[in-house]
Amino acid sequence: MATYAIISLGGKQYRVREGERLLVDRLTTDEGKTFHPDVLFTGGDGSANLSPRVQVTAKVVGHVRGAKVRIGKRRPKSGYRRQTGFRSALSQIEIQSIGASKRSAEAPAKETPAAAPKEQAAPAQAQLPRGYADFTVADITDKSKRWTLEQLEAALEYERSNANRKGAIAALGSAIAAKQEKEG
Repeated sequence: MATYAIISLGGKQYRVREGERLLVDRLTTDEGKTFHPDVLFTGGDGSANLSPRVQVTAKVVGHVRGAKVRIGKRRPKSGYRRQTGFRSALSQIEIQSIGASKRSAEAPAKETPAAAPKEQAAPAQAQLPRGYADFTVADITDKSKRWTLEQLEAALEYERSNANRKGAIAALGSAIAAKQEKEG
């Protein structure tokens, strides 16, 4: 589990931990409501994740005004003096949790009707190369040369049924043709 996260709110980035309170630019969320800011990075315990799949839950504690900033203008020898002030509109938020998976929050509604097809797809998933779902097309093109024919066919089946990326399908097709040519 991540011990801290870097979130983005209002064009600014904040490093947050669970239970921490901080002042941010005014949010449109009402007091007492929770929201999920964009998570850019998670880390802690010696691990770092640049593309996290976790949610940060934050609660708006209240809307406040910042300290007054005094602004003065003057022009010498003419007697011109003006003073004005400014108070920024802020929201105080409290970080309630870090680490609830985005997939676990969205998945329960999708898992129940599609439970039977997932059981049938499990043998093909076992032959997929480790971490295949996170590979880019460039990774697939480079690494497919070292995979077995079964792994290549499982990856091609996965691409056609799930991702459907043209570049990956072309790379896998050519790798399968090259493997069959070597064996045959």
